[in-house]
Amino acid sequence: MAELLPQELRVLVAVAERGGFSAAAASLGLTQSAVSHSVRGSEAKLGAVLFERGRTGASPTPAGERAVGHARRILRLYEVMGAEARGAGGAAAPAALDGVLRIAAFRSAALHLLPPALERLTARHPGIRPEVRVVRELGAGAAGEVAAGRADLGIATLGVAQGLPPGLLSGVLVEEAYALVHPAGHPDPKALPLMDWDENCGSYTRTWWLAQDWIPRATVKAEDDAMVLTMVGRGLGMAIMPELSLREATGAVDVTGLGPEGPVRRVGYVTTPESAATLAVRALIRELRAVSG
Repeated sequence: MAELLPQELRVLVAVAERGGFSAAAASLGLTQSAVSHSVRGSEAKLGAVLFERGRTGASPTPAGERAVGHARRILRLYEVMGAEARGAGGAAAPAALDGVLRIAAFRSAALHLLPPALERLTARHPGIRPEVRVVRELGAGAAGEVAAGRADLGIATLGVAQGLPPGLLSGVLVEEAYALVHPAGHPDPKALPLMDWDENCGSYTRTWWLAQDWIPRATVKAEDDAMVLTMVGRGLGMAIMPELSLREATGAVDVTGLGPEGPVRRVGYVTTPESAATLAVRALIRELRAVSG
């Protein structure tokens, strides 16, 4: 199989991100026919149809999604190779780390795990410029951003039912216990409706719930954990929440531990094998472990 050239990879990424050949051509300064020819050539080399063509544009097929993810990751390695080569010192001098470091994380991890690690990282390596994107931990979540080549490292929940996308590396940073949070001073919080949100990783709490002899009389959905805390503080319900989310709890709520049999959530980093070998990602993982230990 013939290898795809860097320009062919850029065309694939542009078509996927712009949603069509014309828009991709405009963004790359090429003609539409040149983009179409490049995509057809890439499909012939890979032996797969990469895009569904339609009147409204082009969208990646499952094979195209995988190809575009690999294309982003390969192009990113070209950038990192240049940055690390430029930063390399002499034989006695360590390499200077600089350039953009792309990170994806769910909201509470971005608020509480990343800042101290990034503070330490940028103090040691002022040339690193972190770019943090907060993503909802639904479906592919932060790990999916890494697999798709849009992030060098993700902070994600580990051990959930859907597992990680294939080919990624991960490591646990914290194991956080869930607790019952309810309106401050409420005499019978278990009688309140259960507040929940889609990112609450039900796979962590499902077994625990099955072992309980009480069932909430109602479930109220909220957009995210911050909204859940606000609504609980207003007396609208109670919730079972992980420790990272409860760091934002105010005096309007009380927090009650669930004991040694309570559910525990694992949160960790996710990256690709090639990114794990880069100096900046390795440095970030060291700082994340240092502040999480």
